[in-house]
Amino acid sequence: MNFEINNIYSGFKLLKKERVEEINSLALIFQHEGTGAKLLKLENDEDNKVFSISFRTPPHDSTGVAHILEHSVLCGSRKFPSKEPFVELIKGSLNTFLNAMTFADKTMYPVASKNKKDFYNLMDVYLDAVLYPNIYKHPQIFMQEGWHHELEDLKGEIAYKGVVYNEMKGAFSSPESVLMRKIQESLFPDNTYGVESGGDPDHIPELTYEDFIGFHKRYYHPSNSYIFLYGDGETLEELNFINDNYLKDFEKINIDSSIRLQKPFNDILERVVEYPVSQNEGEEDKTFLSLNFAVGKATDRELYLSFEILEHLLLETPAAPLKKALLQSGIGKDVFGNFDNSMLQPALSVIVKNSNENKKEEFKKLVFNTLEELATKGIDKKLIESSLNVKEFSLREADYGGYPKGLIYGIKCMDSWLYDEDPLMHLNYEPQLNSIKEKAEKGYFENLIKDYLLNSKHSSLLVVKPKKGLADEKEKNIKEELKKYKESLNKEELQKIIHETEELIKRQNTPDSQEDIEKIPLLSIEDISRTAEKLPIEVLEEEGIKVLKHNIFTNKIAYVNLYFNTCNVPQELIPYIGLLSGILGKVSSENLDYEELSKEVNINTGGIYYSSTVYSDNNEIDGFKPMFKVKAKSLISKLSKLFELISEQVANSKFDDYARIKEIISELKSRMEMTIFDRGHMVAAGRVASYFSSSAAYSERVSGINLYHFIVELEKNFENKKKEIELNLVKVSQIIFNKSNLTVSVTLEEEDYEEFKKVMPNLIKALGDNAFDKCSYDFKLKAENEGMMTSGKVQYNAKGYNFKKVGYCYSGTMQVLKTIISFDYLWNKVRVKGGAYGCFGGFNRNGNMYFVSYRDPHLSNTLKVYDESVSYIENFTEDKRGMTKYIIGTISDIDSPLTPSMKGEKAAANYFSGITHEDMQREREEILHTDIEDIKNLAPMVKACMEEKNICVLGNEERIKEEKELFNNLIHLFE
Repeated sequence: MNFEINNIYSGFKLLKKERVEEINSLALIFQHEGTGAKLLKLENDEDNKVFSISFRTPPHDSTGVAHILEHSVLCGSRKFPSKEPFVELIKGSLNTFLNAMTFADKTMYPVASKNKKDFYNLMDVYLDAVLYPNIYKHPQIFMQEGWHHELEDLKGEIAYKGVVYNEMKGAFSSPESVLMRKIQESLFPDNTYGVESGGDPDHIPELTYEDFIGFHKRYYHPSNSYIFLYGDGETLEELNFINDNYLKDFEKINIDSSIRLQKPFNDILERVVEYPVSQNEGEEDKTFLSLNFAVGKATDRELYLSFEILEHLLLETPAAPLKKALLQSGIGKDVFGNFDNSMLQPALSVIVKNSNENKKEEFKKLVFNTLEELATKGIDKKLIESSLNVKEFSLREADYGGYPKGLIYGIKCMDSWLYDEDPLMHLNYEPQLNSIKEKAEKGYFENLIKDYLLNSKHSSLLVVKPKKGLADEKEKNIKEELKKYKESLNKEELQKIIHETEELIKRQNTPDSQEDIEKIPLLSIEDISRTAEKLPIEVLEEEGIKVLKHNIFTNKIAYVNLYFNTCNVPQELIPYIGLLSGILGKVSSENLDYEELSKEVNINTGGIYYSSTVYSDNNEIDGFKPMFKVKAKSLISKLSKLFELISEQVANSKFDDYARIKEIISELKSRMEMTIFDRGHMVAAGRVASYFSSSAAYSERVSGINLYHFIVELEKNFENKKKEIELNLVKVSQIIFNKSNLTVSVTLEEEDYEEFKKVMPNLIKALGDNAFDKCSYDFKLKAENEGMMTSGKVQYNAKGYNFKKVGYCYSGTMQVLKTIISFDYLWNKVRVKGGAYGCFGGFNRNGNMYFVSYRDPHLSNTLKVYDESVSYIENFTEDKRGMTKYIIGTISDIDSPLTPSMKGEKAAANYFSGITHEDMQREREEILHTDIEDIKNLAPMVKACMEEKNICVLGNEERIKEEKELFNNLIHLFE
């Protein structure tokens, strides 16, 4: 349809119409006449349609009201009164994205789907949720999702409970999370960015139900909304739906959701913050030092993009001059940057990790001296070119790791739209990019350093340091506070809390009525494709090397993955494979020092990355293929240079620069610690699998807790071990990088394959031609049942076993069980009633199954829930509609959209595991034909696995010690 400026379409007036070439879209910007609601549609041929409705929600305190509300509005509404329509949609829609997000100044509710009917269903549920939530009818929603006093009888102790309360306890357990949250607080003490929108656990219990309701009344109105649509949907039909079903019933009101600018400071503001470490941990070399600068406004389109590039240039590569200066000074052991431009006043941070408070002045002086030198003497032009290329490649590739493009574009639009500016400014990146390129030759980045960093009037110096016993002290204070609170209440007031607790439990235990469940829209099985997607793969041979070719449109980009089989590496050297993956590309080679090498990679490619991975054998219990993976990409025109650079790194890297190797080992340790805190649930799941699975035991040695302990040991004893490290890295490299070990996977268009063939010999000639014997591994599998203790305030509880080892075969029905267990049984027992932030189950083709919880206040209670799943499965019952819902939700999960590079990787992974298209089709048919009896028949399998009693818990030291009888080994995870 040809929309005309100033015309009104279903209540929406078209204000602007513009072609956005960078994302191949036509942008239509509307305003709703009746309410003032803003709407942006990006029309294109993308079938993965995206919708979101967002509100400007600046909090005024750290009670987490915006975050709690984000959770709560999705717990039932006017048209969809079931307790959790959000979860019902996860169980039973074909969504490609379904979530909600709380930012520092906005709350977003995005959904995506390729299916038109499903897309409208999702829009309907989300619009009703935000505009007509049941929070007004049921205070228990606030209690469950936010916080409440829990008391079950007069003799019991009062406790704080709530999903967001526990989520944020978990968030504040991570020192990196504390750091990032306190950076904003230090820079913006007087405006909304100075408070914690997610909620500080110390302040969440200050939020009243009345203030919670008031926040919704104040901000959740169409007049304060930003509606975003993306894809190939009929725009007029979408406008009709939104207006006729929702906006026509509202009138325009004045809402003051404005965000005040923080005034600059006269001097650098300095703050010291503490974070908890356990009693056994040392406090030395565990401090974070951070210099932070407010940088203009997010609505300065050129500055917005320039500082993304400058942050990369200064801090994100081995050639980054500020990072290099800080590492070589010995002030800290890890250096990284952060540029947060999803707020009105963006902020750049220079961060040193694993330092000490007494290094603060040295840190400050070195940062400013280095910046002064760069601004005065100039930045290496090649370094500027390399960072510009990295950003440009990223913008043009638009590969967001499986997230819908439209979702990322919608978030980016809000970085200007929310502040009353053009929502397209950051999508129209070509003018800014060209301007920056032109000015880069004339001292542009040097002037940015002078103007916004050296001469900054708005900066902070933050010290985040460890304190032993801080977590225990806080818990003790909370218990004392609650004890005093209970003592201050009379019997009537205590009975009121008991009654409210009973009412909440009653609501949680009462199933939704069938009538309410059926109000949630549901597709039919007929809406699902019965055919599994056939991933493109052709097995060829070039130069005596096996090549897996994936013919996909890639917009002239070649995605090249090199897979080196590592089965020839002796068992005692396996951890060196993990170390090697962290070192390659960061050390000098025979022909280039590591800085030059980094610049060459960033100028000529889209990146070269190294990792170790394991592919389980689909046809053999405990069979697996260990691989060293080189993941790389470049324009077709740069393929020759890509292979030249890979060859230089894998064949000519030098491991005798001990100072550099030590820096990298320290950085690896730091980054692994961050992963353990951020992904504790998957760390625990991987660890428990290593008790009974050879492939998982191998993975632990190249990427898990085993590798972390190995890295810690190397760092601690580096001077004594440096020669040994060098020799072992050389030895492992010589074993791995041989033609006989190599399989190449390449994803590109058919017409470009000849160019790949032409340049492939450049890579092959750099590899060894030696033959090594395959090694036999014996990992001595047994139930270690570890309690891995940290200063964290919550737990990550995992339990599992391998069902093939107790006589069962994999079936697609298990994926339906996974959906049922994750989003019905565990969700209700562990999240809703238990207060954990997350929980789910997994059933893998290799036989490994697990249950896991995330940011969980409980330990043994959750493990008991896992065991009791057997009874749930034995007695499982559901009507036809319910089974349809679970089948659709399962198909949605296995049909997650894949980018071209992801399709190539998945096809290669299936090839190595021996998974055929026929296997994928059989799995799909088993899913589509699953019935109640099929689910019930899996109860003995789950029972057999649970009875093997393999558990791993990563969590609070005191809690684990209290329940030490559950464990065979108690481990202090950090020293």
